[in-house]
Amino acid sequence: MKKLVLLVILGTVATASVWSWKRTSEPVATDNRLFADRIWIDHIPRNERDTIRVFAAVSEHAVGVFQATSQWRGAFEAFRYEGRGDELRLLFPQTGDRETVRAKARRCDDGGMDFCLELDGASRGVKRYYSREGWEIGGKHDLDAIARQLDAVRAQLAE
Repeated sequence: MKKLVLLVILGTVATASVWSWKRTSEPVATDNRLFADRIWIDHIPRNERDTIRVFAAVSEHAVGVFQATSQWRGAFEAFRYEGRGDELRLLFPQTGDRETVRAKARRCDDGGMDFCLELDGASRGVKRYYSREGWEIGGKHDLDAIARQLDAVRAQLAE
C-alpha cells in the first residue's frame, strides 16, 4: 500500500514536470495557495488493486493533473490553470475542454490527514481530497528533490 502511494506521487510529480516545459506564460498567483504544490488523494489505498484519485497543481508552471490509479493500472489527464482567489479556470489541452472550479483548501484533522481540499464544479476527479505535511511539491523538479519528497512521504506513512 505504501509503495502505491509513493508510485502515485512520483508519477504525479513526473507528469507535472514533463508538461511544465510546454507552459510559456508566467505562473498565476492565487489567494488560495494551499491547494497548489501539494499531492492530494481521496483516500489511502486499502490494497494493491484499490483505485485512488489524485489531484496536484504546480504553481510554478500553472499545470496540474487529475489521476486515477492503483498499483497495477492508472490513467491521468493534465490541465493548465489560471487562478483568482478560490476560483480556478482549467483548460484540458487534449480535449480543449474548459471549466471553472472552486477550490477550498484548509487545515483539518480527518482520518490522519493534515489538509482537506474541496473542488466544486470539476468534471474530473472527486469532490474531496486529503493531504499530509511533507506531501509538498517543491519548485525544483530535479531527481534529488523528488527523492527527498518521496522519503518524507515514506517516513510519514510508516508512522
